[in-house]
Amino acid sequence: MALLEILEFPDPRLRTEAKPVASVDDAVRRLVDNMFETMYAAPGIGLAATQVNVHQRIIVMDLSDEKDKPLVFINPKLEILDHETLEYDEGCLSVPGFYETVNRPGRIRVKALDRQGEPLDMEADGLLAICVQHEIDHLGGKLFVDYLSTVKRQRIRAKLVKEHRKKAS
Repeated sequence: MALLEILEFPDPRLRTEAKPVASVDDAVRRLVDNMFETMYAAPGIGLAATQVNVHQRIIVMDLSDEKDKPLVFINPKLEILDHETLEYDEGCLSVPGFYETVNRPGRIRVKALDRQGEPLDMEADGLLAICVQHEIDHLGGKLFVDYLSTVKRQRIRAKLVKEHRKKAS
């Protein structure tokens, strides 16, 4: 397995729309394994392939404290089951160091393929519903900062650009 580089906002590659996975094969499973290793090392609870500059519709996540309940969603499709929203302070491995309140539907259904390519159909609420929506947004080239005011988004962008310049010098 290998650690992958996580792209950081405002990298334009984060805005690339991911393509569906044609078939779940060994290469896809290797990518999934590398994504888990990268996510756990970061540390994070979710990671979309777009964040590691692979523009395929693949998400990994693990919300457990013990990091022993990995979830894989390949070609996920989202259905909102309840439009009542939850407020949640979201963070993102691609927007390090920032947490902002975002409102999202609190109950969803996600249909996808699992790591083996088998159909997966699950209802989710609470934190799991929030995370699935957050990661599916990445596959469409959207970040949680897009839900914020222009002023907040520009402030975050400016701070991260400054950090990137500091690291590069």
